[in-house]
Amino acid sequence: MKILAVSDTHGKNTGLKRLIERVRPFDMFIFCGDGEGLEQEIRDLIGPGTELHMVRGNNDYFSDLPRDEEFMIGPYKAFLTHGHMYGVNTSLRRLSEEAADRGCRLAFFGHTHRPLIEETDGVVCLNPGSLSYPRQFDRRPSFLLIELDREGQLHYHQGYTED
Repeated sequence: MKILAVSDTHGKNTGLKRLIERVRPFDMFIFCGDGEGLEQEIRDLIGPGTELHMVRGNNDYFSDLPRDEEFMIGPYKAFLTHGHMYGVNTSLRRLSEEAADRGCRLAFFGHTHRPLIEETDGVVCLNPGSLSYPRQFDRRPSFLLIELDREGQLHYHQGYTED
């Protein structure tokens, strides 16, 4: 199983379109919020037949997307949120506690615009960064690719676009 995770496109889907063309096919798409009204466009880009998980971010003012979501990736329960309600700018503790309280081993989030793969208190916290407004040192637009292999092991790859 191949999973593409992105976040914080902020109404600019050009980089997302190119990324989807580049990494397709994938079985699941995870969007960690702040699409700024382009949720339907994102759904259309993904198309039918791909499992889709999306939440609203702090800039998705009129979105009817959920604030949080739980779902399964093979045998792993995942928690998805934008992150702003859990103080992710300063610490991953509240996020990892919430995920663990829900029985989740994975916690996907955005908001910081900085890519991250870090285990915190037994929860793997995953932030794809931002495709439109990256904030890490090198300022490269980023995403996550996750693969679930035949043995049920997850493999994480932090990817960057040429944009």
